[in-house]
Amino acid sequence: MGLFRKEKKLDQASMKEGVGLITLTDPTSVIAEQFRTIRTNIQFSSIDQKLRSVVFTSSGPSQGKSTVSANVAVTWADQGVDVLLVDADMRRPTVHQTFQVPNKKGLTSLLTEETFDLNSAIQKTPVDHLFVLPCGVVPPNPSELLNTKKMDKLILELTKHFDLVIFDTPPVISVTDAQILASKVDGTILVVPQGIVEKGSVAKAKELLEVVNARILGTIMNRVKAENTGGYYGGYYGGYYGGYYGAEENK
Repeated sequence: MGLFRKEKKLDQASMKEGVGLITLTDPTSVIAEQFRTIRTNIQFSSIDQKLRSVVFTSSGPSQGKSTVSANVAVTWADQGVDVLLVDADMRRPTVHQTFQVPNKKGLTSLLTEETFDLNSAIQKTPVDHLFVLPCGVVPPNPSELLNTKKMDKLILELTKHFDLVIFDTPPVISVTDAQILASKVDGTILVVPQGIVEKGSVAKAKELLEVVNARILGTIMNRVKAENTGGYYGGYYGGYYGGYYGAEENK
């Protein structure tokens, strides 16, 4: 019960205030540097195929996937790459709070209106080359909206305008949204907090992604404690973020 209350509190806080952007507020910190390492490892995991769209998800709620996806987006944009962060967690959206942008229009409106008016929905951020597409009005049927040909067309349109499109999606075990999007994009990253999520849940999340033939690029282990980092790829992430493991190492 204690863990459940803690996760619920974290969930509510991120919805009200957004998530922390240490790559923006403290770019020279150890943690920010490790986010850059994660970015580089993701890039090298997809050498044979150019990565244009990627999903970030987790097995359960409050496991850090929104924090990780937002910070990785910042580090990618710092390279001069035009990046779009899409809030595809239409059940618990946080991107508009994180970047302090309007949320009247967003992904929901693009999927429900007749034509794609990208200019009215996509917002600039304080980070050069980084743009966000907030959720917009929370719909009653997120899965149905995502599982459409219009979503396929939207992904195609977005990848024409941006070098990389990052989708922050709901936990894969909770609802089918992440599975749906994972089947449509170039790659999927699973965020796993050490000491919080059970191995069975991670295995179940991986299984659900494989069912839809998602291309799992790897896993980011976060909330790693210093004393346990000896064997981790990437080392100690400031007591919070762990290493990046390639897909082959997760089989």
